[in-house]
Amino acid sequence: MSPASHTAAHLIPPHALTRLAQEWLGEDAPNFDPAGVCVGSQEVEARLLCKTPHSVLAGSPFFTAVFTEVGCTVDWVFQEGTEIGPDAITLTAVVRGPARCLLLGERPALNCLARASGIATRCSQLQAMATVRGWHGEVAGTRKTTPGFRLVEKYAMLVGGVSMHRQDLSGMVMLKDNHIWASGSITQAVKAARSVCGFSSKIEVECCSAEEGREAAGAGADIVMLDNFQPQELHVAAQALKEEFPTLLIEASGGVTPGNMATYFSPHVDIISLGCITQGCPVVDFSLKVQKPVANSSLQE
Repeated sequence: MSPASHTAAHLIPPHALTRLAQEWLGEDAPNFDPAGVCVGSQEVEARLLCKTPHSVLAGSPFFTAVFTEVGCTVDWVFQEGTEIGPDAITLTAVVRGPARCLLLGERPALNCLARASGIATRCSQLQAMATVRGWHGEVAGTRKTTPGFRLVEKYAMLVGGVSMHRQDLSGMVMLKDNHIWASGSITQAVKAARSVCGFSSKIEVECCSAEEGREAAGAGADIVMLDNFQPQELHVAAQALKEEFPTLLIEASGGVTPGNMATYFSPHVDIISLGCITQGCPVVDFSLKVQKPVANSSLQE
């Protein structure tokens, strides 16, 4: 479990948890819930089972918020950020409440937990790869997130032990190729951005060559992203830029995958960002099983 795993939940304002839980429940049950008639409001207990061994648990605050919204309680067996397993099926939490309410929250809560845990698991694996090889930099996510679900996915990155990069367009200025082409030049784009973001925001520029990186750094950019470089040319360009601009941060991005990420490690590269942290990331298989009531006391013996 990474040091930030169990404290990342403190970043989430309570009203944000409530709002998201209400939105997800409203999407799934905008009107009547006919199946609720079948089970009524009898108190039941359900067990949350993880069926993907060696997964990192992430998303428990959102899972709990959904069930709180429908009048249920959740008792967790594992702490946020813990690796679950190695058993094929592992009891992860117990949910209690009125049957119809528990089943109302089941799918939205599971969807969130499965997605968040999948992202955290991938992030944990990537960070472990960097740690084992002694790389000093930060593995980072991107804004390639699911619309409406970014808060959960960015949170899951933190639980998994990597940087979430910028949260949104307001978090940091990133000038990509389209910004450069539309404004006329890297220097003009950096100057215009600095005039409005002032001292409180960093400026990053996406560059396709060492020459563009040199122009960006000279114009006052804080971070240069070397985009779609092959590993060997990346190392050469990064070293040259660092020698000329020692305080410049270098980010590598584009074409980086879990399979080739290690080839991008360099003492001159500070950040490696990967869209695959959220795009195409496998989910963790969770299921919620309501326990059958015991018929009589003799069956409890």
